[in-house]
Amino acid sequence: MLSKIFKDSIIHESSQCVSCGLCLPHCPTYRLLKSEADSPRGRIALMNGVVNERIPLNARFILHMDRCLTCRSCEAVCPNNVPYGHLIDKTRALIADQSKSLVATQKSGARSMLERLLLTRPVRLDRLRRLFYFIQKSGWLRWLQKLSQLEKNKLFKFVVQLPLVKFPHTASVAGVRASGDRWREIYPAEGERRGEVGLFLGCVARITDVATLNSSIYVLNRLGYTVHVPPDQTCCGALYQHGGAMKQAASLAQQNKSVFSGLKVKTIISAASGCGVQLLECGVADEHTQIVDISRFLTAAEGWESVEIMSLPQKILVHDPCSLRNVLRDQVYPYKLIARIPGVQVMSLPGNDQCCGAAGTYFIDQQEIASRLLESKLSAAMDSGARYLVTSNIGCAMHIANGLYEKGIDIEVLHPVTLLARQMGLEL
Repeated sequence: MLSKIFKDSIIHESSQCVSCGLCLPHCPTYRLLKSEADSPRGRIALMNGVVNERIPLNARFILHMDRCLTCRSCEAVCPNNVPYGHLIDKTRALIADQSKSLVATQKSGARSMLERLLLTRPVRLDRLRRLFYFIQKSGWLRWLQKLSQLEKNKLFKFVVQLPLVKFPHTASVAGVRASGDRWREIYPAEGERRGEVGLFLGCVARITDVATLNSSIYVLNRLGYTVHVPPDQTCCGALYQHGGAMKQAASLAQQNKSVFSGLKVKTIISAASGCGVQLLECGVADEHTQIVDISRFLTAAEGWESVEIMSLPQKILVHDPCSLRNVLRDQVYPYKLIARIPGVQVMSLPGNDQCCGAAGTYFIDQQEIASRLLESKLSAAMDSGARYLVTSNIGCAMHIANGLYEKGIDIEVLHPVTLLARQMGLEL
């Protein structure tokens, strides 16, 4: 029954493609591989061929689907508004439903177990934060890296190079700040009250990007907004959605919808554009609630006349995540937010119309292509002479920062709101 639903939908949506080819120069994999099967219109033709049983659903077909970054740059330029993002997700769900043995070989048992234990219950990541901090401080990760097998493991090398874990604030960010393992449910506004918002934490960001989450709370509080952080929120579900696990993604969406609807706030803030897209498209918001990226919200927020921002006479490179640029269409707001810092020279990272290669777990699953896509970003960053690079998605930030670290390039990668919060006086 599930396969029938996916097939009917794929047939209908794929038929909207007229094969005009306008998407080709915008597709990262087509530009690299020069293969029609690795272009949007080529993949759509393959999808249509499989669901109409003209070609087999085999390992070669799966390879071409897996090579798609789901950057959705093709959607942004499609004259016929083909919903490519939905198409690739449904195709992967069809693959997962019909070819379990083929898909199972592509994901290790350990990785599947981690997803089940941690991503669906991200509060467990909060409990692991102190342990991970201790391991980082002790130097055990560096010692383990010397083991031959782990040295070759892309994911382990990535973890080793993560910045030191930070902790959420347990006291109001306006007063004395103490570190703990849990997020407070409410962070009260300072000064004139201008509103209340909910903050979406995500899953991996609870360990790797606490600085951005703390900065979001800090800036919102300083501007007069009370921030609600519901403890029962869970993963946005994007990794499941793009991996074909639609039921799991829908279950996570329903939990988040239930949790945030209980807050009675009009705005749910996301500090990671990838999560923001997933929350928006899976229906977490309703007619009374909107999902808003933190940079967009802060750009339009009131209260800036009451805060002091220290000068920073530096070049600031801005990287546009695909989710922010191609789906949310909010890429202008990080530039506007950073421009509030006196003295900065805001610059767009050359090649912003192309994916960096992070794309969820793509940098692990398709390492060669991801590395080639990243190389152009690193070269452009190095040539810029900038000291900082800001990006609005945690996956992009970690992928780019890891590449800069491996090449010994001294450019700090951080979220726009984190840089702004520093200049407003937050000590991170």
